[in-house]
Amino acid sequence: MSDALHVTFRVGNADYAIPATEVLHLESFDQATHVPGAPSYVAGLVQVRGRLVPVVDLRARFGLPPIDRTMDHRIVVVQLGERVAGLLVDAAREVVQLDSSKVEKPPELIEIQSSGFVRGIATHAKRMFLLVDVPRVIGKELPHE
Repeated sequence: MSDALHVTFRVGNADYAIPATEVLHLESFDQATHVPGAPSYVAGLVQVRGRLVPVVDLRARFGLPPIDRTMDHRIVVVQLGERVAGLLVDAAREVVQLDSSKVEKPPELIEIQSSGFVRGIATHAKRMFLLVDVPRVIGKELPHE
């Protein structure tokens, strides 16, 4: 395997990464429009570049307590197939190359406790990154009726 570009971000005290191929862009976060009946981890809807995007609050999704929003908060807009969603993060970091041949499977306890949200662990420049399983985090796409 080879190096792959990953977008990195921070939620709580941990650094996370997702493949850059799944990221459309980063946006600043002001607020989202609440959607009645949406799961508690859905912050709401935002309009991004003319498109309505549901936003998943990763603090809520990962079971972390809410914090006051700052200028550092970002929405990482991801696309999986035709599906687009935003991930609300505490801070977006940078783009790094992670050696995919050195990605380790998370220990069983971490894998179970993280509800499968963490699919691997990588290190880069003495930092540890938890690789996010984006499809699991944003939930399954429901069939259109």
